[in-house]
Amino acid sequence: MNGECQIGIIGGSGLYDMAELTDREERRVTTPFGDPSDPYVVGTLRGKRVAFLARHGVGHRYSPSELNYRANIFGLKMLGVDYVLSASAVGSLQERYVPQHLVIPDQFFDRTKARISTFFGRGLVAHVAFAHPVCGLLGSVAHEACKAVGATVHKGGTYVCMEGPQFSTLAESKLYRSWGMDIIGMTNLQEAKLAREAEMCYATIALVTDYDCWHPDHDSVTVDMIIQNLVANSKTAQQVIADAVSRLPYERTCECATALKHAIITRPDCIPGTVKRELAPIIGKYLS
Repeated sequence: MNGECQIGIIGGSGLYDMAELTDREERRVTTPFGDPSDPYVVGTLRGKRVAFLARHGVGHRYSPSELNYRANIFGLKMLGVDYVLSASAVGSLQERYVPQHLVIPDQFFDRTKARISTFFGRGLVAHVAFAHPVCGLLGSVAHEACKAVGATVHKGGTYVCMEGPQFSTLAESKLYRSWGMDIIGMTNLQEAKLAREAEMCYATIALVTDYDCWHPDHDSVTVDMIIQNLVANSKTAQQVIADAVSRLPYERTCECATALKHAIITRPDCIPGTVKRELAPIIGKYLS
């Protein structure tokens, strides 16, 4: 781990690059969990070194269920990242979240079925606290950045993470609304869980592209309309992320930075040597 980038940016549907990034170079990283979606683009944004990753790969090659979440997050850790800012397209489950609005959720609800969401196992057991899955500091910074660039933003709310790649049935969409859920997407929960295990701060800038199928006007929504919203959201997201990067402090005082301090259950002498070596960027400081 070379510590060259403190900030990681994960771009979702429609956000495959950061136009403002300068001094850029591709950085290929091989992790114990395989290869990330693409090489990271390392560069300078608002005077700070950042690493950008197109979540679905350039050209959008991987579905949400195919993503190697562990490699994506572990690769950022290997580059020295402390803060992970994610941008993600979502559907709205409430009337007040209008297409092209932004939401900074503070909770997640898991509806996935077939994804690996932990770095641990294989002889090493750890249980991190996850009651508050979004870093309060990073979420507040993202919210302030949204306001600063003039975006309509909502702070707080619950993101339902569904398996996909199909969208919800009408019955599912109505159920999520009855539960009080706010927005729905297919990618962020695994990233948030893994970032917490890796002691990185995580927050999502959720970009509303359309109302989910519960809405009476849903059937009049066309693919062209959704793509137009994706393009508009992408431009807004780049402005928000750049502003947020300029606001982030170098020193972290949040609990994310010590999430593993009391989480590792396995006795150190019982942890397999291979696991110790592979997870050294995450657990090394607790085993020395």
